[in-house]
Amino acid sequence: MPTDSRNWLRWPLMLAMSALLCACGFHLRGSANLPFSSLYMTFAPTSPLGIELKRNIVASGNTKVLPSAEGAEVTLAVLSETREKVILTLNSSGRPSEYMLYYRLTFHVIDAQKKELLAPTLITLKRDISYNSSQELSKDAEEVLLYRDMQTDMVQQILRRLAAIKTVQTAPQEPVTMPAAGAATTPVTAPADVPVK
Repeated sequence: MPTDSRNWLRWPLMLAMSALLCACGFHLRGSANLPFSSLYMTFAPTSPLGIELKRNIVASGNTKVLPSAEGAEVTLAVLSETREKVILTLNSSGRPSEYMLYYRLTFHVIDAQKKELLAPTLITLKRDISYNSSQELSKDAEEVLLYRDMQTDMVQQILRRLAAIKTVQTAPQEPVTMPAAGAATTPVTAPADVPVK
């Protein structure tokens, strides 16, 4: 079959696949609705993960990300954030031929009264990547893309955990007043149709 014919067939096939995805209810991941109105995060100002997470939270429209803990309903405190590259396999020359990339984040969430709403939580993501010294530049670029993909995945996992937090909001109770000592109390009388013994 000529190449031109293949190109003409490819577009209808792609359109059909798109239509099937829409028909089966496939949707892009949206912003999470968080159960609090304001949030402070302890990420460094230049943290790529913190920047992407803030962008997603702001996009939800119902939660503000504040620049300090003062006035914030809850605080997301980052306990540790690490990236690691571990050798998986070696080739016949004893050089690495495959790596595993790890991205780990530990955090917890507290409210304005320092009460822990979410206990310290560890999220670990990993991706494997092959290595070839003759393609070093392309492999470096692939590693950057994999970490970026893990970062996006990490943001979604954090949002899911934040959305699942149950904030305790207690309604104000009516004050209970006790009669003063020696004060007269209203006697309890029986209904007229009930004989008093």
